[in-house]
Amino acid sequence: MSLYRHSQTSPLGPAFVTAAVGCVVAGYFLPDPAMRTVCVTMAVVAGLFAGMFTRLHITEQPDHLRVRFGPLPWGGTSVRYAHVRGVRRARSTMLDGLGIHWFPGRGWTFNLWGFDCVELQTDRGLVRLGTDDPDGLVQHLVQRTGVAAG
Repeated sequence: MSLYRHSQTSPLGPAFVTAAVGCVVAGYFLPDPAMRTVCVTMAVVAGLFAGMFTRLHITEQPDHLRVRFGPLPWGGTSVRYAHVRGVRRARSTMLDGLGIHWFPGRGWTFNLWGFDCVELQTDRGLVRLGTDDPDGLVQHLVQRTGVAAG
């Protein structure tokens, strides 16, 4: 059995970096200190978003699947293989959104970009993992959990 490790990259990462640099440059030329402060604050927020939501890493661990946003290690979840009751390839919707969300009746969504996802039925409810490798992730989870893909 091969080790599952996959990272998806968001096309929004460069946009966040560009916004951060643009805010710093704009702030440099503004004469008003209050507006400079606003620009620096916006640059910090855009920079944090670039660092936190540029990649989504899904990694096999001995007893669980680890899901983390990055490159700054922030947010995510772990799903124990023993708690998985069902696995299927699915499509998220605009309602599910990007980032980390919980929605009544739809469970948790961890999504970076796009609509392809893998839906896990766990002991604690639904978990959707956005990925650009849904077939590989489903195959891995079927092997590790022994549940049939639905």
